[in-house]
Amino acid sequence: MKKTIRENRYFLLFIVLFAYVQSIYTRISVRGQINAYTFTPEAAIGSLFAAVVLFLVILFFIRKWQHSDTFSTKELLKIFGTSILAYIIIIQATGFLIAFIFDNIERNFNQHTFFVSLISQFLNAFIYGSFFLAYYYFKKDKKHQEQVTDYHKALSESRINQLKTQLNPHFLFNNLNVLDQLIEEDKHKASEFLNEFAEIYRYVLQALDKDLINLNEEVNFAQQYFKLIQHKYGEAYQLSIENSNANGFIVPLSLQLLIENAVQHNLGTERKPIFIRINIGESVTVTNNTNLKRTLKTTSGRALRNLQEQYELLSTETMVVEQKDDIFSVRIPIISLEK
Repeated sequence: MKKTIRENRYFLLFIVLFAYVQSIYTRISVRGQINAYTFTPEAAIGSLFAAVVLFLVILFFIRKWQHSDTFSTKELLKIFGTSILAYIIIIQATGFLIAFIFDNIERNFNQHTFFVSLISQFLNAFIYGSFFLAYYYFKKDKKHQEQVTDYHKALSESRINQLKTQLNPHFLFNNLNVLDQLIEEDKHKASEFLNEFAEIYRYVLQALDKDLINLNEEVNFAQQYFKLIQHKYGEAYQLSIENSNANGFIVPLSLQLLIENAVQHNLGTERKPIFIRINIGESVTVTNNTNLKRTLKTTSGRALRNLQEQYELLSTETMVVEQKDDIFSVRIPIISLEK
């Protein structure tokens, strides 16, 4: 009971104030004068008690007849009309019982008094009942919206985690393939690669626990990751970063994935290198010249689509992929956590 009153305290306060103002207005209208009696609260208390009875009646019929969360005008009118009728019967029966006990039936239930009382009770029931139904369905709709928001949030988090579990082995297997080739070509380079890869993979495991990561951290990681690329390809692939504004957050491993994408799809040589440029401004743009490899894996593009889905879930702005002439570019939004 205390919890219910606390949760609905502002609505109840509104009802009390409305009933009090209504009682003052009625007394002034009837008596045509203002005195101390005009501001006494007993009429307002009586109206509050009657309103609570009405609210309980409405709640009873809502629970009895409303079996769906879908709003129905026909159902609402049925509940509202029946509640008003039941409320008037309860109030009249209570008044008759009190009048009988105090032997005031003739005075309180003559034709004129009964008719005026009936009209007054109907109007009060209509007004207070309208207040209650508006408040009840507002709260119900608000609760429903919160449930929908929570559901979509949980669904998004589930989808993001699913996408991350795809990225983790993708990163691991690609670099293990590089390590395998280096072992055959140069065992010393393979040893250096393995040591650096262990440090980088530790970062990967930490980053995958987060939905977003600081852009500066991701830039530093991209530079470290590119050193792994150079272990195998030397100057065939080159990286430059223009960091004019590194404030904000992006999806973990975004830059690494776009660098890896450029290397996977394009054949670079020392004479004709692939230039990968990362430009950071209002958004992050990663561009590279293209020299497409003749054979590409059937799974080509999956990681890029994966990244695109994560940005769709985490940002109102989308990731933009463009291919113009011999330049391939990807623009990813910088996400601000400020509210």
